[in-house]
Amino acid sequence: MQWLRGPGWPGHLLALCAGALTTLSFTPFDLWPLGLLSAALLYQGLHDLNPRQAAWRGWYWGTGLFLSGVSWIYVSIHVHGYAAPALAALLTIGLVLGLALIPALMAWLWARWLRPAARPWLASGGFAALWVAQEFFRSWFLTGFPWLYQGYAHTDTWLAGWAPLGGVWLLSFFTILTACLLSEWTLWRQRAQALSAAVLLVLVWGGGALLGQIEWTRPAGAPLSVALIQADIEQSRKWDPAHIDYTLATYRDMSYAQQADLIIWPETAIPVLSSRAMPFVQGMAANLAQQGSTLITGIPVDETDEQGQMRIYNGIMVAGEQPSQYLKHKLVPFGEYVPLEDLLRGLIAFFDLPMSDFSRGPLQQEPLQAAGYRLAPMICYETVYPDFAARLAARSELLLTISNDSWFGKSIGPLQHLQMARMRALESGRWMIRGTNNGVTALIDHRGEITAQIPQFQQVALHGQVQPREGLTPWLRWGSWPLAVLMMVVLLLCVIARRQHRG
Repeated sequence: MQWLRGPGWPGHLLALCAGALTTLSFTPFDLWPLGLLSAALLYQGLHDLNPRQAAWRGWYWGTGLFLSGVSWIYVSIHVHGYAAPALAALLTIGLVLGLALIPALMAWLWARWLRPAARPWLASGGFAALWVAQEFFRSWFLTGFPWLYQGYAHTDTWLAGWAPLGGVWLLSFFTILTACLLSEWTLWRQRAQALSAAVLLVLVWGGGALLGQIEWTRPAGAPLSVALIQADIEQSRKWDPAHIDYTLATYRDMSYAQQADLIIWPETAIPVLSSRAMPFVQGMAANLAQQGSTLITGIPVDETDEQGQMRIYNGIMVAGEQPSQYLKHKLVPFGEYVPLEDLLRGLIAFFDLPMSDFSRGPLQQEPLQAAGYRLAPMICYETVYPDFAARLAARSELLLTISNDSWFGKSIGPLQHLQMARMRALESGRWMIRGTNNGVTALIDHRGEITAQIPQFQQVALHGQVQPREGLTPWLRWGSWPLAVLMMVVLLLCVIARRQHRG
């Protein structure tokens, strides 16, 4: 216990290892109890530390989390960004150490302003509320990095039943609350308090199991047949002019072999600007329409703004006689735009990646229209933003995401991304169509369950059916505001209790 709660290296090393345990709670490992253990170790490790010591403890925990959880960024920088191994490792570690400052800030705030003395109930709830607050913060600070939220570990547990009410953040709150309560041995030593804690945990977990039986949405019309084209185009050759004809021919031939209501190509499947590619796209759409299919493809869209300047967007297009398109709003730093561009362009190849000069699409855009239904479009990284995805889903009957996770190779990144897509389907009560270049290509039902999936890194099409659904879950109706208010109230009670104790 002294190692855990005391300042210094033993506790820091334990926190570093504890942070890494959280990664094992997510897909592909799915050892969700380790996420509870990780949070409990951090919570107890902050028990006796002053604010400065707590900040260091939180930083070590965050370093363990991000070093293990987003190590796949090295693949993007080294393999596809052409950075030397040492430089790629240095940039990856720099990002990890920077991200770890957010848990460090959380720990400092807890020790400085919020940690109530001798009140295990309030302390557990307050720490869980502060945890959700830092996840909120990570969703928007510097465009956001909403990865590795604690609630994702419970996509397949009883807690998943709460997702349609409060999204992944409510699952995070209950996860941390559970971990803190289970670790409060002073609470469990008293029979009345122990009974109350046990009842609360039963209500949280049992309530999730019961809520999971509720159908929050209902079918809207007949099912649609879908064919997702996974062409497995190598990232190193994707934008090579000499390889473009092969790429287009691959999509053409694979699509003509399909029979489905919707034929979907992944993110930037067409490596040519829309102004040049439209004859090919519309010709494909016309031919597929003759067999009753609608083509949806990822494509870079070039448009001229009111000042006469050309802008290029990462887009999705429903091709045909009545085309509609969506322009990506949430861009990936360095992959789609370069922060501090004037300073970084030209320094190393990683800052000059192909198509890393996209413009940001409007925040408010209409859903895509295809086969008589509205589709909520999300391109790659956009699926990891809970509030953003909810706004799109509320006006649609189906969710559609296209991606190119080949940036991350055979790492755990694409599998984590798939788990987050499952959570978006679960939160909204809608089916998710997920088309990718080389995996993970899948169909996900309104309960977040994968109904069809094909292997990664294979040139193959996925066939299946999806059921459009209508109606709003509480999460789609109210968003994160009720949860945010609840977190603020709990944190305020912690501040008041701390002041009363000191007074």
